[in-house]
Amino acid sequence: MKTQHLEQLARQLLGGELSADQFLSAVAPPGGAELGEVHLDLDRKRRCGFPEVVYGENKFVDAMEKTFRRLLEEGMPVLATRVSADKAAELLKAFPQAHYNEIARTFRMKAANDEPADVVGRVTLVTAGTSDLPVAEEARETLDWMGVNVAVVHDVGVAGPHRLPQHLHQLVGADAIVVVAGLEGALPSVVGGYVDCPVIGVPTSVGYGASFGGVAALLGMLNSCASNVTVVSIDAGFRGGYLAGLIARRRADKS
Repeated sequence: MKTQHLEQLARQLLGGELSADQFLSAVAPPGGAELGEVHLDLDRKRRCGFPEVVYGENKFVDAMEKTFRRLLEEGMPVLATRVSADKAAELLKAFPQAHYNEIARTFRMKAANDEPADVVGRVTLVTAGTSDLPVAEEARETLDWMGVNVAVVHDVGVAGPHRLPQHLHQLVGADAIVVVAGLEGALPSVVGGYVDCPVIGVPTSVGYGASFGGVAALLGMLNSCASNVTVVSIDAGFRGGYLAGLIARRRADKS
């Protein structure tokens, strides 16, 4: 609840315009909403800083539509991941104001009465190659939804090591760096050796047979010799972006 609204309710209580029960009802955190097969967590923004994110894969359009409407009614911004193009086409008929990123497969929109948050922090998103772009775009869309500044450095994988140094000015001073890479997954270790912030490795399923659908990149990142590298799961662009966003917003809150 916004501080202004809370102060207004307190004044109404003291002025006798609200009963104690009405005041408590107004300030009580929301619980959940039963929407048929969906049990929507409406208290997550208070507990965790951001509303519930919808994982769209295998979900029916009508279930997502009900969820989006309720989030918007509560004044919460919407982010759904892994939404196919055909489902997005149906959803855009109901929500023409939404933004669909076909590469990232993300569906995003703001609530009409949601006050725009300040865009804060600084996260740099690095990709090893253009084949990693769908996962990187999922991370970027997540950071945009969280209100975090994002700088993007594309196609600087270790097959051409001369390409990374010219972009170091975009890495140094970042709150966190998200590195998206497939194949052998070496790039997070290289980046980690240049910076003093957390580096979040996102392994992708890009690569030939011996990459085992991203397992080789995952194991390479987990065994990184750079002490500031941590790793999320294969193709988890949302998770990498979300963690970097939390780091950036926490640093901004403390500054």
